[in-house]
Amino acid sequence: MAQEHTGGCLCGEIRYRISQPVTELRACHCTHCQRASGAGGSVNAIVPAASVTFTKGTTRRYVDTADSGNKLYRHFCGNCGSPIFSHRETSPDIWVMRAGTFDESSQMRITAHIWTASARPWSHVDPNVETHPAGPPLRK
Repeated sequence: MAQEHTGGCLCGEIRYRISQPVTELRACHCTHCQRASGAGGSVNAIVPAASVTFTKGTTRRYVDTADSGNKLYRHFCGNCGSPIFSHRETSPDIWVMRAGTFDESSQMRITAHIWTASARPWSHVDPNVETHPAGPPLRK
């Protein structure tokens, strides 16, 4: 698996580099990710914020309120609207990068599905992968 990842938005105004391997992808089926993506949800890599460097452009930010009541900051390209990453107000040091923005992801696999209770009937939830009806359990 690649030790570094690069990616960016649809129009190319935003470019970034992640300086560490991505070891897991989570598919989120919450209604907020459905609306933000215009699809069945989002597929995300959870990485330390310190591992991400923007090499071109600056994202715009939308402040969302999650079902938990916590603020979620959604960052996107202000030109083409591509969602790039999000992070919780309570954990700004952990970023949730949108896997669809990676330049190369052929070796990556979804390792968990979260918020499956709100998954659309037409969304694919792999029964061979870890699933959670709500958010993921807290990792120690």
